[in-house]
Amino acid sequence: HHPLRIERVREDCYAIDGTPTDCIHLGVHVILKGKKPDLIVSGINRGGNLGHNITYSGTVWAAMEGNMMGVPSFAMSLVEAGSLDYGPAGLFALKVGRWVERNGLPEGTILNVNVPDNPRQDLEKFIVTRQGCRQFLESVIEKKDPRERPYFWIGGDQVSVEEDEETDVGAVGRGYISVTPLHSDLTDHDALDAVRSWNGVRERKDNT
Repeated sequence: HHPLRIERVREDCYAIDGTPTDCIHLGVHVILKGKKPDLIVSGINRGGNLGHNITYSGTVWAAMEGNMMGVPSFAMSLVEAGSLDYGPAGLFALKVGRWVERNGLPEGTILNVNVPDNPRQDLEKFIVTRQGCRQFLESVIEKKDPRERPYFWIGGDQVSVEEDEETDVGAVGRGYISVTPLHSDLTDHDALDAVRSWNGVRERKDNT
């Protein structure tokens, strides 16, 4: 934990030295003085937030923070491929914002949007997807700084990619924009009864 600071960069533009969720929290409660905005857009993130990667994503969880405040929210990411042209992602964010404005979002739901890094991306070429799966070779690389103190890089090469275009991973891999509804309830409801039936598991509930 450390104190958070807000810097006014210019009119209606602020910088906050916290996590993405900190930025949402301070933005609503301090900068907007508790007045909820109509919409929260988190991003555009440099790099995709696909498959299992969403569990590490500040971009996605900032949108979830907005959702928990009762504000319709979505996350935008540019799946980096070299050109880093944010134009198509920005234009598609406007499209998604209009969808949400017209239709709303179900309670507890955000959208996770991933746009391929293609300057000529067709904005009509999108699929509403489910969360997919990408597997990486887990590795920790140790280095030494000039004072011989160790530091580490976490990460590895991608070793498998889901090809089903009904998933976020598969859709982006085939050049489509992916729009994935995500829910704040992470409970595996199908597993509740299975866990209750485990040998040695006995729920204890007060009778009062």
